[in-house]
Amino acid sequence: MVFARKVWHVLVAVKDGLALLFLLLFFLALFAALSSRPSPGAVREGALLLKLDGAVVEEPKLIDPISRLMARQAPTGEYRARDIVTALRAAARDDRIKAVVLDLARFTGGGQVHMQEIGQALDVVRAANKPVLTFATLYADDALLLAAHASEVWVDPMGGAFITGPGGKHLFYGRLLERLKVDAHVFRVGTYKSAVEPYLRNDMSSASRDAGGALYGALWDVWKADVSKARPKANIALATTDPAAWLNASGGDAPQAALTAGLVDRIGDEVSFGSRVAELVGADRRNKLPGAFAHTGLKTWLAANPAKQPGKPIGVITIAGEIVDGDAGPGIAGGERIAKLLDEAQEKGLAALVVRVDSPGGSVYASEQIRAAINRYKAKSIPIVVSMANMAASGGYWVSTPASRIFAEPATITGSIGVFAVVPSFERALGEWGVTTDGVKTTPLSGQPDVVGGLSPTIEAMLQGNVEHSYAKFLSLVGESRGKSPAEVDAMAQGRVWDGGTARQKGLADQFGGLDEALADAARSAGLKAGEWHPLYLGANVDPYASLLARLMGDDDSASANLVRDIAGLVAAQQNDVIAQALAGAERLVGRQGAQAYCLECPAAPMPARAAADSLGLLARIENLIARF
Repeated sequence: MVFARKVWHVLVAVKDGLALLFLLLFFLALFAALSSRPSPGAVREGALLLKLDGAVVEEPKLIDPISRLMARQAPTGEYRARDIVTALRAAARDDRIKAVVLDLARFTGGGQVHMQEIGQALDVVRAANKPVLTFATLYADDALLLAAHASEVWVDPMGGAFITGPGGKHLFYGRLLERLKVDAHVFRVGTYKSAVEPYLRNDMSSASRDAGGALYGALWDVWKADVSKARPKANIALATTDPAAWLNASGGDAPQAALTAGLVDRIGDEVSFGSRVAELVGADRRNKLPGAFAHTGLKTWLAANPAKQPGKPIGVITIAGEIVDGDAGPGIAGGERIAKLLDEAQEKGLAALVVRVDSPGGSVYASEQIRAAINRYKAKSIPIVVSMANMAASGGYWVSTPASRIFAEPATITGSIGVFAVVPSFERALGEWGVTTDGVKTTPLSGQPDVVGGLSPTIEAMLQGNVEHSYAKFLSLVGESRGKSPAEVDAMAQGRVWDGGTARQKGLADQFGGLDEALADAARSAGLKAGEWHPLYLGANVDPYASLLARLMGDDDSASANLVRDIAGLVAAQQNDVIAQALAGAERLVGRQGAQAYCLECPAAPMPARAAADSLGLLARIENLIARF
């Protein structure tokens, strides 16, 4: 028995030793993966391949390791717009790059301003006498805006190209809330603050309809002008005036209809497209599969072209996504996180600060946190310039008010200067089930706001007064920033949204231009010449664990089952977006905390997971929503 015990102890020791060895090897492999970076030496002569399997955004979200590991399929990507622009400009100058290829087969969209910025960079490539080729199964508005700047546009024989134009319908819950006997107590200031209308009405008010019509009409005109200039042969009217007749004229053959309208140049599958690219840049000698061509990917190309950092730093703080309380982000503008980034950067000796905004707004409190942090730079006489991307509305405009100069684009959505709060109560619904409330109060505010028994007139008056105070502060901030009286600001505020062109006319923006123009203006204000400064993007460091997970879960085509590939898929995707909109609207009703400065007309951010929605996630959201009720 003694011998047997000794043998057993030895076996256990060996087992424990092997377990420790495997753990050590695992963590060594993990460290190696985290430390690895795309090799600049991997650049190959051929094409720059931009395979946009996901959405183009201002600021990508970090991958949550736990949720991604539990997901049924690989995450769809998010690509920073300025990274793509940087890559294209470098490709135009480098003799190793013979052509640029945009693979849009799994592209899920991007903001109109971002598409225009990338389109301008594609023009730089073509001006260097380098062809630009695009391929997609289905081209929608976003992809078409990019493809218009290409020299060859290919579409799959089973796909097509369709123009829907901006705008669409919002969901209204007035009748539903009445049937459920739920009272939505709305406190707002602003004739056009339409973000609350879904809880009060069954349709749009005439004021909101007029404002929305003007906004979307302007965005549509900008889109058509951009496409027509880049691709004069595109017959937009043919594809949009009577789309059904246009498609039927080609016997229902969507690719042929797109070819007839000049939206695409050639019809062919991925292999045919790849063979065409190989004719221009050479075949891929390491990959013998049909349609393979010599190329360098986006990450490798960016690694081979690091940004130069001469002179003094000009800080760039990004405010992207909904503005929320707390430290959320990147990809969501957590007020505490952004304020902390700004305060920490004061030690970096910034010569100037550029605030890059791509947000529909959100929490008034978080917006004020960010504005106050920016204002601390202004108090030190550091030049502050704002660059508006796709959206800088409501809270997005609130955080812009410290700037001495505001740059916007014609397709920027801004304004929406208004404040609201929504508090639901359920006294009528619970009363149907025999549930009532009673108790003892020591002051008029005891137990208020009471979402079960109903809001008292006292708390309602106080909530409305608080919203009006926030609105007055908003007017004051805008007036001080724009050199206008509160009355002048109020006349163009009232919650109304404006396109960038109208905003410029009304003095809400100073001039057209993107981030480059804003940086150059900030440098001039700081007394710096070209070559004496460089941009420093605050908080731009990527979490290595997130990048590891992205590589491990990498190019998994399992997500392709839900991709939008034809007109039927486009309709289905829009239906999914409606469901998501309904959930978001309901969550906004029961989940808001505090006053809000939010823009309903601003389009939803491009969904990187539109093609990869998880039904379990949808059910979880519904379950969580019911729990809140």
